Amino acid sequence: MTIKELTAKSFRLRKDAAEIIYNAKRGHLGGDFSVMDILVTLYYKHMNVSPYKMEDHERDRFILSKGHSVEALYSVLCDRGFFTREELNTFSRFGSEYIGHPNNKINGIEINSGSLGHGLSVGVGMAFAGKMDNAPYKVYVVMGDGELAEGSVWEGAMAAGHYRLDNIIAVIDRNELQISGPTEKVMSLENLRRRWESFGWNVIETAGNDIAALDAAVSFAKSREEMPTVIIAKTVKGYGFSQAENRAEWHHKIPTATQYASIIQELEKYEREALL
Repeated sequence: MTIKELTAKSFRLRKDAAEIIYNAKRGHLGGDFSVMDILVTLYYKHMNVSPYKMEDHERDRFILSKGHSVEALYSVLCDRGFFTREELNTFSRFGSEYIGHPNNKINGIEINSGSLGHGLSVGVGMAFAGKMDNAPYKVYVVMGDGELAEGSVWEGAMAAGHYRLDNIIAVIDRNELQISGPTEKVMSLENLRRRWESFGWNVIETAGNDIAALDAAVSFAKSREEMPTVIIAKTVKGYGFSQAENRAEWHHKIPTATQYASIIQELEKYEREALL
């Protein structure tokens, strides 16, 4: 697929995520919209994954550490054919496996996640196992910037740097907001580049809502050897819906009927414009 087609798809999949949230009356629209371009870039351009490869030892591994943005991940996996739309429409209903955080009973989900700060350490374990097995797969971990306040993130970062795990690529959804406000007021992260470099990581900073830029960043990360790579993807929380952009309250806000109509209208406009 071309960059234009992938950009259009990212807006269409945001519509799917918004529909899931609106119908279920629960979800995390702001983070879903900021992370969507990252997921589209990985799932449609770079990762060796498919609905039929979950038992293949050589498949790439993906962990959504910021598991509360599961609606975005479910939308991508559904579009890739890991499960049907009818199954996904049960999201958050009683007895459904499609719950508010990734659930490894669902095809395409490697681990249960969402207890923030755990994903990187699990990914480091997977990457280390890959080195022991001389396996070709890579491990991709997508984190929120708010969860970087968790100490376990830095334990994982230290281990990956120590063992020179060049088969792990972390991506930070750096939208600078978390549920309680701006990350720099809640728990300052800057200078983020220097922090990761001090743990022995190659650092790439890029625009996180630009699929062409993300594609270039991931391509470069995959080529690096002898050290792990982290991509700091500078995103906008709520990207694609102007009322939600850069608004912390949209971390867990459910749109009204009027807002939902505006979301769909705005995203359809961006989807059309992406293909021009």
